[in-house]
Amino acid sequence: MIQGTGSNIGKSMLVVGLLRACKRRGLNVRPFKPQNMSNNAAVTDDAGEIGRAQALQARAAGVPAHVDMNPVLLKPQSETGAQLIVQGRVIGHQEARAFGSQRGALITPVLESFARLKAQSDLVIVEGAGSPAETNLRQGDIANMGFACAAQVPVILVGDIDRGGVIAQLVGTQAVLDTADQAMIKGFAVNKFRGDVRLFDKGLADIVTRTGWPSLGVVPWFAEAHRLPAEDMMDLPTQSAPGAGRALDKLVIAVPVLPRMSNFDDLDPLSAEPTVDLRLIMRGTPLPADADLILLPGSKSTIADLAALRKEGWDIDITAHVRRGGHVLGLCGGYQMLGKLIDDPEGIEGPAASVPGLGLLDVTTTLAPVKTLAKRHGVDRESGAQVDGYEIHMGQTEGPDTARGWLSISKADAGARSATGRVSGCYLHGLFASDAFRAQFLARFGKVSDLAYEAQVDATLNALADHLEAHFDIDLMLALAA
Repeated sequence: MIQGTGSNIGKSMLVVGLLRACKRRGLNVRPFKPQNMSNNAAVTDDAGEIGRAQALQARAAGVPAHVDMNPVLLKPQSETGAQLIVQGRVIGHQEARAFGSQRGALITPVLESFARLKAQSDLVIVEGAGSPAETNLRQGDIANMGFACAAQVPVILVGDIDRGGVIAQLVGTQAVLDTADQAMIKGFAVNKFRGDVRLFDKGLADIVTRTGWPSLGVVPWFAEAHRLPAEDMMDLPTQSAPGAGRALDKLVIAVPVLPRMSNFDDLDPLSAEPTVDLRLIMRGTPLPADADLILLPGSKSTIADLAALRKEGWDIDITAHVRRGGHVLGLCGGYQMLGKLIDDPEGIEGPAASVPGLGLLDVTTTLAPVKTLAKRHGVDRESGAQVDGYEIHMGQTEGPDTARGWLSISKADAGARSATGRVSGCYLHGLFASDAFRAQFLARFGKVSDLAYEAQVDATLNALADHLEAHFDIDLMLALAA
């Protein structure tokens, strides 16, 4: 089990690379994360949902994503509550206070899922969440030491030297853990080192002396990490800062960043395109007037995010953009926002409400408790390019503009488009990962694409595995696992 001294220290990336490295060594491997909190979800082959990071880890391991790989998923819907998903299925809404007192009961499905993965594998690599040093969360814990102790899984603790204080991170974590939890940690590693790793030799020796743990290595910064799908929205590389001048000869795509933005990995293939200037527009910044396309991504709470969009005045910016002849694309929740009305009669996202949308598409969305979870395959009607992706949403969208459905999925129209053709929406996530579709889409704006996105991701997974083979003691890790 890979645990970290804090959030965003690179646990997910290390697990991805270790899985690919072990797969290449001929091992049958699986990823596992007992509890995840993320609005970036993936649909599995068994029609459930897990964290997107675990789907990437499954890809690195060379196996299909399965709900057992992330049995507890929390998808934040408000400042204090989240949708609770257990073994791929929505259980209900959970307030943070209630979850804190009840989460211990979830250890049963967590251990069930882990046992099934163990039975299928030579090796399971488990990713922790946050930090085990948060002793206030130890009672009922299922994400870190609570799971490690219950499942008797040895732990490697990883610190992040890039943020500073890595010696204190590792030694301090040991200091606050109780004796049983300390006993689960069998080694440590240091991640995200910049420069000559030999400069940290004394620091490394100091950690070994103070903790008694063996070192599994100092892992240098992996510069190609941006080529892999981002787990966190702020990890997305933007090619131009908000408010910067127009990048010469590039297609400017503006993405307003909303509080409950979800499935933002839709942006990764566009961010990787050399001819695209993808701009994440943060709160307090107007949408750029020079944008060619405004893209509204998915949302875990469409009504709340629409209110946030209006609070920033971005609705005015979008309307002005359309009047100037600009294009708008909405995906999933963003698609719902573009319509005339969002109706939530059963209070799926909060109190029952019916709110006006942006009115740029003649459609109406009705939210409903049944969640659509499905992988989809189809074609772009205009170009004939194949599209592959998935749907993950609650609600249905209907109206006159759906008669101009621009996708064909299972031989049926999907999506909607305005009479001008400049405003479009659909429920299909992942369509930009399809090289042929993305190339045709960019061609409509006069841009050429020759990027093989999925091939680039796979090459980066191999490069990350090479990186860890050189700097992380995988042999020691396997010995500890045995």
